[in-house]
Amino acid sequence: MKPIKAIIALIVVAIAVFAAYYYYAHQVDIENIEVSSPNNLPLNAAIQVKLNKAEAVYVEYWKEGDKQSYKTTVSNAAVQHNIPLMTLEPNTSYKFRVIIDRIIPIKSSEQSFKTRAQSPWMVHDWIKADHPHDEKALGNGMVLLCYRGFPGYMAMVDGKGTIRWYWQDEKLGVRLASLTPRGTILALLAPASKDEFNKPNQPSKKSTNASYYLRSGRIGFVGGTVLVEIDLTGKEIARIDLDKKGIIMHHDVQMDHNNNIVGIVRDFRIDDRPNHPKDTLWGDAILTMDIKGNILKKWSPWEKWDIQQDKKLDSLKHDRFHFNTISFDRDNNYLTSSPIENQVWKIDAKTGDILWKLGKGGDYKLKDQELFYFQHAPHITKTGELLLFDNGDFSPRDSTTANKQSRAIAFRLDQKNKTATVAYAAPIPKKQFTARMGSAYELDNGNLLQTSSKTGSVLVTDKMGKVLWELNAYFIPYRAIYVPEETWHKYRQN
Repeated sequence: MKPIKAIIALIVVAIAVFAAYYYYAHQVDIENIEVSSPNNLPLNAAIQVKLNKAEAVYVEYWKEGDKQSYKTTVSNAAVQHNIPLMTLEPNTSYKFRVIIDRIIPIKSSEQSFKTRAQSPWMVHDWIKADHPHDEKALGNGMVLLCYRGFPGYMAMVDGKGTIRWYWQDEKLGVRLASLTPRGTILALLAPASKDEFNKPNQPSKKSTNASYYLRSGRIGFVGGTVLVEIDLTGKEIARIDLDKKGIIMHHDVQMDHNNNIVGIVRDFRIDDRPNHPKDTLWGDAILTMDIKGNILKKWSPWEKWDIQQDKKLDSLKHDRFHFNTISFDRDNNYLTSSPIENQVWKIDAKTGDILWKLGKGGDYKLKDQELFYFQHAPHITKTGELLLFDNGDFSPRDSTTANKQSRAIAFRLDQKNKTATVAYAAPIPKKQFTARMGSAYELDNGNLLQTSSKTGSVLVTDKMGKVLWELNAYFIPYRAIYVPEETWHKYRQN
């Protein structure tokens, strides 16, 4: 009798548990599920869910026939939900289910959708089979590129050469972009018609310095008229009309740890040297503004620059410094790059004092093979090294590329004692030498992402310079930014 009673008791308990779960589960119903394609893009989908009561939900989705699935982050409790699915592949069938986030999850039946084919004008042979193309070399991240023509756009490309994210402005080209600490994107926009160039000054026969400048007029090649911040769904958070404010921003813009915008801007002073004609001396400054475009402060080297002693000034009066970078040291002070001086400067963000200069004629003693020329994108890596892209243009007025080679080079700095040692140098192939523009960044796997702008090449190399992966752009990318996998954690769990 005892075994029978035990069995009956288990049956009663099971019925009670099932009844409790049935009651629990049917307290909430999924009334409707719809799938839409925001902005008709083939890379995103949005799942609209309507419940009969407020609950938190998430979506599990996967490519049809693929074992790997992804889960979006859990939404806040609500009756209606709009859940974005990001970085989808074009012309691909997906399956998904909506899951109500409870102690015992409640799952919808499997649903399906198919992304549309990529727009023909966005289809490009980014990866060539006869070039290095080990997609594992890029890791799990993607490459962010900006197209400055019309229609301008930003695109993220994966290791297979597939565009997985895309944003376009209706009227303006995208000059450059950066990732912010809060997981958004800052982009500098401008129409191509705003570019202005003049012929360089001819050097004096007695001059021994590189008497040239690259930027004239008001805006130059990498200048912008509008600054926009967007989130990864493409939603516009802020738009600042720089042109209306009389701000000429160019080459770089970043968001600091206070969520303020810091960018390189054109700046000038009047040439009031004795026995010199009155003229406007053009240079650069570092400008800080809030997200609404209110100017908070400006640092300009003109404030403490001795123009009386500047022997290069006459030949460089239209572009004295040519700053092309703003980044931050670990103490939140500024790092900027003056390629005309072949130097990286560190500037006290509060006082404006130049704390040190690294490079030719700077405060750190470097060997000849450690010097860099017309460099771009200096910044501090996760391991504390100063990494930059050395364009290698040691003779700017020589149009040949003989003996010239671009490279990534990283320094370990002892800022107290002003000593620098090379951590590594990774030269790219000579055929991809780029006199102007370019960038170098470390990937999470230890490889390097290097951009040869003039040749339209984006390379993943090891720290010796061996090319492991190559992306071929059909335009000149000012730089390529690495977008790590964790950038998407706000939108998906894995």
